[in-house]
Amino acid sequence: MSEPPIYLDHNATTPIDPRVVEAMTRAWRDCGANPASQHGPGRRARRMLEEAREGIAELLGAKTGGMDADRVIFTSGGTEANNLALLGYILPDDACAVLCISPFEHPSVRMTADILRRQQKNVVTLQLDEAFCQEQLAMAESNDCVCLVSYMLANNETGIVHPLEEIVQACRSFLAFIHTDAVQAVGKIRVNFRELGVDAMTVAPHKFHGPLGIGALVLKHGVKLQPQLTGGFQQEGMRPGTENVALAVGFRESLKIAVAELPERAERMRVLRDELEQQLMEFGRQEACPTVVIGQDSPRLPNTSCISFPGVDRQALVMALDIAGVACSTGSACASGSSEPSPTLVAMGLSKEVIAGAIRLSLGAFTGGEEIAEAARRIIKAVNHLRSRKSG
Repeated sequence: MSEPPIYLDHNATTPIDPRVVEAMTRAWRDCGANPASQHGPGRRARRMLEEAREGIAELLGAKTGGMDADRVIFTSGGTEANNLALLGYILPDDACAVLCISPFEHPSVRMTADILRRQQKNVVTLQLDEAFCQEQLAMAESNDCVCLVSYMLANNETGIVHPLEEIVQACRSFLAFIHTDAVQAVGKIRVNFRELGVDAMTVAPHKFHGPLGIGALVLKHGVKLQPQLTGGFQQEGMRPGTENVALAVGFRESLKIAVAELPERAERMRVLRDELEQQLMEFGRQEACPTVVIGQDSPRLPNTSCISFPGVDRQALVMALDIAGVACSTGSACASGSSEPSPTLVAMGLSKEVIAGAIRLSLGAFTGGEEIAEAARRIIKAVNHLRSRKSG
């Protein structure tokens, strides 16, 4: 008889909250019209959509009233929102453009940066020993260049939370446009768009027990982006296409629940995460190759553990744990299956052995204490098995 599965890959996606399903079901039942239609059912759909949009903006700390209100642009997810922020701001005909990104970005930012690099744009990867690239930013300002900084709020692999407010303050003196990928942060730590001081912020509800297939780019008032899609006037033409009302409702509901329950959720996940790490580190102390918790001394998301078992191949361990009924990953789901070392871990200056043995364990709001104890047992068993095979 197979052992019950344990899901520890919530940074890839989270199971949807039944309360969110109920809200979406009501929307599907009560709203079968296109929100762009001018008839009565269409107007009702539009009201439902805009109420969801305004609720999301308010919950994220964006300004919702007045002539200088911020905007929420719905997308298909975090990847599209990141693409829209970068490609929509730095245009192909911008003769002088500079993009600065951190070395920790999600593939949807790093690969978009590669596109801009092929368009002969100046793409700078910020180094760990400097909060931002002053020389490039100063050069951009003096040459009247378009300048964009994209710096993620919390890393999807390590859970490390970056000092975004300090970076924003420093970049403001160079009049840079600042975007942050906050996909992993929202729902796990407090996030307030206006307090961060950024111009654009990416969010995706499937990371906090909301629906897949929808994301958002929050934009500061006055920000204009070039659409990356054509074919309609929806969302001021910035992201055309018929909006999915039920997904927007689910987005708002999951965010409302996550914000309301954040203190209890965060503390519970942190305690369970720490218990899991403690058990795995205790096991490591008994071995020739100690267990390494990456980023342990840095501010981290409460649910994330990037943990390495030196001497064990990360891909083999993930497959062994899958067979054992523990779902985890080697890093970003968008880079799943890649044999290349993690750019994030390489940028941190970790040894090849630590990088080669690193996996990501990420908890959710509904992860149970019994699951954590059992997961530790299965992980230790899998590591012992792989090490014995290697030594034999």
